[in-house]
Amino acid sequence: MRIRNSAKKLPFPIKQGIKYAYGMIPLPIRYGRVFRDTYAFLQESQWWSREKLEEHQMQQLEKLLAHSYENVPYYRRIFDERGLKPTDIQDFDDLKKLPYLTKEIIREHLPDLVAKNYPKSKLHYVNTGGTTGIPLSFYWEEGLTDPKEWAFIWRQWNWAGAKLGDKRIILRGDTISRFRNGKRQWWEFSPLDNALILSSYQMTDETIPEYIEIINRFKPVAIQAFPSNLDILVKLMKKTNLRIESAKFISTSSETLYPHQRERIERFMGVSIYDLYGNTERNALIMQCEKHNYHIISEYGLVELIGTSGNHANGHREMGEIIATGFNNFAMPLIRYKTGDFTLCSEDGCSCGRNYPLLDKVKGRMQEFVITRDNRLISMTGINVHSDVFDNVKQFQFYQDKKGELILNIVKMKTYVDRDTEHIKGLFDKLGDDMELFVRFVPSIPRTKGGKYRFLIQKLPIESENNK
Repeated sequence: MRIRNSAKKLPFPIKQGIKYAYGMIPLPIRYGRVFRDTYAFLQESQWWSREKLEEHQMQQLEKLLAHSYENVPYYRRIFDERGLKPTDIQDFDDLKKLPYLTKEIIREHLPDLVAKNYPKSKLHYVNTGGTTGIPLSFYWEEGLTDPKEWAFIWRQWNWAGAKLGDKRIILRGDTISRFRNGKRQWWEFSPLDNALILSSYQMTDETIPEYIEIINRFKPVAIQAFPSNLDILVKLMKKTNLRIESAKFISTSSETLYPHQRERIERFMGVSIYDLYGNTERNALIMQCEKHNYHIISEYGLVELIGTSGNHANGHREMGEIIATGFNNFAMPLIRYKTGDFTLCSEDGCSCGRNYPLLDKVKGRMQEFVITRDNRLISMTGINVHSDVFDNVKQFQFYQDKKGELILNIVKMKTYVDRDTEHIKGLFDKLGDDMELFVRFVPSIPRTKGGKYRFLIQKLPIESENNK
């Protein structure tokens, strides 16, 4: 990681030369020993029984709690105020003796949440705007948190049929615009990752042939993308009758993958999406396997699903908030962290043979609910955004700052007509008089600082029952 950070400060030609030389080293060696050890462990542990996975989780939890009590001032205080010791947590249910950790607590007590036995050189500072746009700062463990993350990701890509080091294109939050040989280009090859990084901001009717040409020349095995960027790419390819020829699968993450996006992308691309739920805080991981079911990855951390009553959500298709305790960051442990993200339980098993807990789907984030006039919460994933209705829309975004009223900002394609507006409004007829939709046309949809697309800008305070 230090080599990567140092290389970023060098002039581009020198930086690229170093990257090419470094890229000749096999990927497992480049990623380091922590990656190799974790990756090897995960190849074995994915086939463990449910009992062995839970035993491993309990061992990791005991280590984390003992470390947090001894070295993290915030947790020492939390335990002492409740008259508890780490040994009082004898099973997963006992964890409820500890309070939730919220984003507000992290902002207020950041210094006291950092382990005092970690020198500054072992702390990797991270800052994210989050789903609400309010900055959140925290630390990872330098040289450990990130390599472990990549071991988990590559294992999922193995499920999809990839081998370590296979080519991939990256279409996430990057902005690239430079001249080469007198011609502007919106992509950059990363020898470190054997990946072609594409700018997500310059995709238009005019530039899309260049994008597809460079992608097909590169011949990627995988496409790694934000769902919103991939959705735009597919719409533009569909209009111009262009195809990506070599990709075997698609990896999406960092944004909620909505049903209408999955349907349109998979149908057009002819390959499966392997979705991944995680967070920058690095304390929960939910991944789709080759059978396209969502699994809670047990080696990564402990996930509790808490329903609106404050109890564990256990019933089939019962919705619960993800409360996460991660195992890969002892520099700043996050115990019982309220993610503000929701999912549906599942009692089904998976024919892939892995014994991870199963989820029906990742439902969405707290800030992806709208409020009707009578104070009902409606998940945006529950509004059936049919692909044909939005065929002539390049991009759209919902905005709410008043109960019962929803603004839909639309970036039109050249083929958009008035009839499309009528069809779009028809989606909301089922909400009756409780919600009124206003359509507004805009030239572009702004993204977050991290390049993510927010499906809904929610300005009203929304809290789960667990926050009250």
